[in-house]
Amino acid sequence: MRSVVLHSAARCPGCQLRPRWCICAGRREIALDLEVDLLVHHREQYRPSSTGNLIKRVVPAARQHFWRRERRMTVADVQVPGRELWILHPRGEPMPAGVAPSAVQILLLDGSWRETSAMAQEIGNWGRTISLPTIGASRYWLRDQADDRRYSTIEALLVLLRSFDLNEAYERLREQFELHVYASLRARGHKELAEKYLADSPVPAAFPELLARLNEKRANEPA
Repeated sequence: MRSVVLHSAARCPGCQLRPRWCICAGRREIALDLEVDLLVHHREQYRPSSTGNLIKRVVPAARQHFWRRERRMTVADVQVPGRELWILHPRGEPMPAGVAPSAVQILLLDGSWRETSAMAQEIGNWGRTISLPTIGASRYWLRDQADDRRYSTIEALLVLLRSFDLNEAYERLREQFELHVYASLRARGHKELAEKYLADSPVPAAFPELLARLNEKRANEPA
């Protein structure tokens, strides 16, 4: 499933949702010991459902690099000296044990499965390709995932934070992610599905006032 940005539809420049469903009031910045970089397929930057854009909004130190097949990038465009570069991808080797987050630079691939597979083939020799343990069903209810090893970009980062025992950062990032999913479901008109999503979510406890505002009935709005 894809979101389409209509030029005639006004969107918040921050969260990229329509103003009725804007969640910028719930934005909380997160600082990480990890160096986080995003290699973003150029089409992904315009998709409101993009969790790579969400990472950049809530982890300001994260860097975005936009990938186009016709414009070749090199590892020198991305790599940070003094850190080992890990490229997260399900086809990689298991995450090594005993590595400190401060020693690692993470490169997250952001795009559709087909797009990120093509990107992974091109940059596979830039660093170590690392796979992460599965975490059960994806909570990214905005796009269908083909199997239980495919997650959204931000979910890959969440698994990594949990694997590094960065539990406070994990909880804060999960709250931001699930708020984004909930509001996006509401913006698409999926009210019942959105309420079902909240049943297993930290969002109601983390953002009670914002949720109350989002659920306020507006004039000329259907029930």
